[in-house]
Amino acid sequence: MTDNAYRKLLKRVVVKPDVSGGEPCIQGTRINVAVILDSLAEGLSPKEITKHFPPLTELDVRAAVAYAAELARRVPAA
Repeated sequence: MTDNAYRKLLKRVVVKPDVSGGEPCIQGTRINVAVILDSLAEGLSPKEITKHFPPLTELDVRAAVAYAAELARRVPAA
């Protein structure tokens, strides 16, 4: 994936104090990134997640994973 494509994915995630208590959400929704990641951890596929949350696209699911990867890079190793 190119750096530009990766940045476009990350722009799909927004943090606004007045939306969902300031939790990271997918742009244009109130669906938290954590909900998407939890769903993936439970074994749901991106296609299944988009069926459960109709406003989402598979790109939004990828954006949630990209956002989590960015956070993981910023946390120092234990």
